[in-house]
Amino acid sequence: MLFETDRIKLRKMKREDIEVYNRWSNDEGVVRNTYPNLDRYSMEDTEKFYNKVNNSSSSKTYIIEDVKKQKSIGITTLLNIDFYNRNAEFIIDIGEKEYWGKGYGKEAMVLMLQLAFLELNLNRVYLRVFSFNERAIKLYEKIGFLYEGRLREAIFRDGKWHDIVNMGMLQREYLG
Repeated sequence: MLFETDRIKLRKMKREDIEVYNRWSNDEGVVRNTYPNLDRYSMEDTEKFYNKVNNSSSSKTYIIEDVKKQKSIGITTLLNIDFYNRNAEFIIDIGEKEYWGKGYGKEAMVLMLQLAFLELNLNRVYLRVFSFNERAIKLYEKIGFLYEGRLREAIFRDGKWHDIVNMGMLQREYLG
């Protein structure tokens, strides 16, 4: 399977990615739309994360890299892969802000869905998104994710409560 487009490629996380991932994880602008808490992460925390994802049989984590600049711009994961029930949770973060709103996340999602449905033969991929992240919700809908429900007032941001929206896609919907 080719994990590459003209603009990006997905590759395994390397030890030299720890520092850049730590920077993304501590940038409130990056994490406010995707992380449930806004805690700070030490380099030790990030190194533990790196060791965990590289030794996990229940997740597939990839760095999203700009092909031309050979620059790490984000991270994407199929998490909690359940091979018996053939489903997994999808997450993505574009950590480099200059890449926001330019289609890089969509390209990475398309590659990850190919992995999920065509390579891993999963039946269902699901995600959670904060209700105030309307741009992401529109993207997920455009790609083919369907609304599955919500966790009411499950996230506290900017002094008020927000819902977490659950969305999913089935293999037969993907294959269309």
